[in-house]
Amino acid sequence: METSIVRKRVTDTINRAKHHAGERRLRADEAARAYAQFLDTVAVPLFHQVANVLKVGNYPFSVFTPSGSVRLMSDRNSEDFIEVSLDTSGEQPMVMGHSSRARGRRIVESERAVAELSVSALTEEHLLDYLMAELEPFVEK
Repeated sequence: METSIVRKRVTDTINRAKHHAGERRLRADEAARAYAQFLDTVAVPLFHQVANVLKVGNYPFSVFTPSGSVRLMSDRNSEDFIEVSLDTSGEQPMVMGHSSRARGRRIVESERAVAELSVSALTEEHLLDYLMAELEPFVEK
């Protein structure tokens, strides 16, 4: 193959990759702004509400807000928690949920999208549905 053809294809690939990276950064920045607002106005208050209801039901959980996320953690075992954070590593930024449960010496972890929606389309109902699904193993006896 001629060198000029290879050079042109490599240059086109580099330019296309730079363009896609720029678009991805723009999407990530927009998602980070929307997520910060979602975290402050929806996620943190909802996590506090859930923690209060759990405490009344004799399931002691506390809410922590490490940078850029919110975590509902058991007061009995620090390995038991449900956390929500923004993941901008993929093509589309997603709000991801991460849960961890200790079962004896074993720790069971799972991570999944809170909803298959953009950050700006995520609602309180989506987050509550995710929380209830992830909370079930913690409260079953």
